[in-house]
Amino acid sequence: MTPAHSKTQRRTAIIGGGPGGLTLALILQEHGISSVIYERDLEDKSHERGGSLDIHEDSGQLALKEAGLYEAFQMAARAEGEDFRLMDKKGKIYIDEVADGNLSDGHGRPEIDRGVLCNLLLNKLDQSKIRYGYKLDKVVSLGDGKSELHFDNGNVEVADLVIGADGAFSRVRPLLTDIDVEYSGLTMLELNVIADHHPDLAAFNSRGKMFALEDHKGILGQLNGNGRIKVYASFKVERDWLDHIRNDNPQEMKAKLLELFHDWNESLQNYIRYAEDSILPRRIYMLPVGFRWERNPGITLIGDAAHVMSPFAGEGVNLAMLDALELALALVRNENTAQAIEEYEEKMFQYSSEKAAESNENLILCFSDHAAPKLAQLMQSYHDKYEQQA
Repeated sequence: MTPAHSKTQRRTAIIGGGPGGLTLALILQEHGISSVIYERDLEDKSHERGGSLDIHEDSGQLALKEAGLYEAFQMAARAEGEDFRLMDKKGKIYIDEVADGNLSDGHGRPEIDRGVLCNLLLNKLDQSKIRYGYKLDKVVSLGDGKSELHFDNGNVEVADLVIGADGAFSRVRPLLTDIDVEYSGLTMLELNVIADHHPDLAAFNSRGKMFALEDHKGILGQLNGNGRIKVYASFKVERDWLDHIRNDNPQEMKAKLLELFHDWNESLQNYIRYAEDSILPRRIYMLPVGFRWERNPGITLIGDAAHVMSPFAGEGVNLAMLDALELALALVRNENTAQAIEEYEEKMFQYSSEKAAESNENLILCFSDHAAPKLAQLMQSYHDKYEQQA
């Protein structure tokens, strides 16, 4: 067992400056507890990563309330981002939901761009507590719960608590387990369309998300607050499929995508035709459902480092922020670092396993036969259950 450290003297190192790491540092700061974020990039690059995020009332929004950012979030969030259209490859619509635009009641899952969310967190966080250009090289245990952090830039730091908030390919996770992420079987190509340049597609997509699913493939469109439609052309392929196209130019990549979706509705194909030249290939990885690790008195994980899963439960950033909330409050309640970790991990293992199972089931459903009507039926059952509970 590690000895009790004063909460204000505990040297806490957060590896990774994404939404989870920033939320954790800010909630700790709100409670008078210092921490340091070590971010591998030389500057904040939140605006370059990901698209629009739906923030859930029972997880991400709770974390923002504890961080003192809920009102700022409400001002920045887009209720209309909850609009959702579901169709098959021919354009037959199964769901066409329109949000009521009311954020004041605290319900729903309003959207906010990842970069805007990170700016809210960064603007309130003590900037002296963020170290950019610190890529973790290795961690050396000093015993008694302490760790020595070695970074690629030559700096060495000592911490009483190391928190891996460094994503799916975490450099901290191997300190706790030999289990690594596995390819889920799903590959996505992320494209961008400027909505104002293509009013026909903007109208087709509407104000929020559009899912078109069939033939074990999908075209997913998501209108962001910056006027871009993030597009995810998605399909089940072998892991090495990307290796054969990565060096192709964008026009050739788009041509291959149009070949894959050759018999899809013309408007759906336009998500590919209208895309700009910036195309980002993504393999979707996951950790095993129910993943746990052997407890370490001075190291733990949050976010994708702890429970990376497919995006088909909409839980990624929300779980990272909920992890941040639960871990921060455990550290506030407990002088003893090991006790705080135990309290946090027991809660986190439970809720993350449930969401990982849901995410995996949704991934299988969305890329199965007759996916659109099956997803519509599932969403209707969720709606009916919610109405009964209300």
